[in-house]
Amino acid sequence: MSISVSSPADFHVHLRQGDLSELVTPHVRQGGFRLAYVMPNLTPPITTTDQALEYKSTLERIDPETEFLMTLYLSPDLTPDEVRRAKAAGIVGVKSYPRGVTTNSDGGIESYETYYPVFEAMQEVDMVLNLHGEVPSDPSSNIHVINAEPSFLPHLRKLHFHFPRLRIVLEHATTRAAVETVKSLGDMVACSITAHHLALTVDDWAGQSWNYCKPVAKFPDDREALREVVREGHPRFFLGSPDHGCAAGIYTSPILLPLTAHLLESFGALDKLEGFVSKNGRRFYRKEITPADDGKSMVRLRKGKAAVTGKYSLREQQVVTFWAGKDLDWEIDYHDVH
Repeated sequence: MSISVSSPADFHVHLRQGDLSELVTPHVRQGGFRLAYVMPNLTPPITTTDQALEYKSTLERIDPETEFLMTLYLSPDLTPDEVRRAKAAGIVGVKSYPRGVTTNSDGGIESYETYYPVFEAMQEVDMVLNLHGEVPSDPSSNIHVINAEPSFLPHLRKLHFHFPRLRIVLEHATTRAAVETVKSLGDMVACSITAHHLALTVDDWAGQSWNYCKPVAKFPDDREALREVVREGHPRFFLGSPDHGCAAGIYTSPILLPLTAHLLESFGALDKLEGFVSKNGRRFYRKEITPADDGKSMVRLRKGKAAVTGKYSLREQQVVTFWAGKDLDWEIDYHDVH
């Protein structure tokens, strides 16, 4: 009737800026998580070490009890020297957005070859390359939201071929093709999966905008592939939550750990919960729990019906929670949170 999870970590978090950031940042911990890997697609994007450190300070003022790992936005301004400076300052990764595929990606890349010197420096200092794994829609070549991810996978293979020691994460995978590609590429390539992609298919968002989040949920067999790899307990697949507070986004932060437990139990993977939300991602990102830390950030879930709160507001900002009004079968035991 209860489950304990050691130091849950969300390795794909959008905390935005201004009042929206003040609203959503505390929800990371409310949802059961102790570590947040923060995306850099703000306005303007986080492209320098100084900007990343300033943003981290802002987040720490909002919630000093959550550990924030920072990233830079891959752009023409990023140089090998800045990569080395960022690494020395504790910044963990660089996020790549193809131009125009998601929120605040207008400055995204059009060609990876331009950035090979940057990737070489990242490989040298052991920083992580995070890839939004879609190509832009293009009617002339029949690229659209359904096939944008499979069309991106050759880029992933090519990057791994040229930089075999570079740690790469394919973010928020949605297709069987993505799962199979990541599994085939070996220990330096990993993959994040959102909670909502374990729940939804195309039928859930087509005509239902509240379930629309890029990359969009795909077909039942694609969802089953995501569930299969979680059931397998594959060590290079782990949780990363979706966009927060934006047009192409689904909001799960305040309920994320109970929601993930609810979903994993529904398809026979509850015994893989701690690996999926803590151990696998921490191992890949070199943030493993040490013997000294073990137990200090334990979160206990208890069995019991808990209704999902619908809305959260702060001044002019408002977010609506995924599955608002529905019941989850698990809830955080806040009396037993360390």
